Amino acid sequence: MLSTKRAALYVRVSTDPQTVENQTRELRQVARRRGWNVVEVYSDAGISGAKGRNGRPGLDTMLKDASRRKFDIVMAWAIDRLGRSLSDLLDTIQHLEACGVDLYLDQQAIDTTTPMGKLVFQLTGAFAEFERTMIRQRVKAGLKRAVAQGVKLGRPKITARPNGRCEGSLRKVWVS
Repeated sequence: MLSTKRAALYVRVSTDPQTVENQTRELRQVARRRGWNVVEVYSDAGISGAKGRNGRPGLDTMLKDASRRKFDIVMAWAIDRLGRSLSDLLDTIQHLEACGVDLYLDQQAIDTTTPMGKLVFQLTGAFAEFERTMIRQRVKAGLKRAVAQGVKLGRPKITARPNGRCEGSLRKVWVS
């Protein structure tokens, strides 16, 4: 006899006037049709998907619980509910895969409990590995170019003054 899958819902909206209720209702209906038991709902209301795991307590708790195998599948309304940053999104997907937790994305019709869904999951992992390799190559090329142009890499040197205080060229760099 097949056991019922334990499902966790992850729902998110970016702005406060919006509500996660529509996503929750729709995902519960899908779970019911598939015979899955919803054991937990993780929510981040009023939080942008551009924020990483540290800025989204619902996502962070869900990923920790995935590591503890509290559920078998995570259900989300759409891929952009999980994240807007490609790197954060891939980290989330890879974390779930490493925990042996399936993923169901309603709007993209991705369901890793099926052979096609598993293929999509594996292709995503392959693209993530490719992206990491490309980033590494670009960083190495940039460092090589900088050294060739006479840029000194590393932290600025700090020298101690006779009064025991340090001096150096420490400055904040703001990235916009």
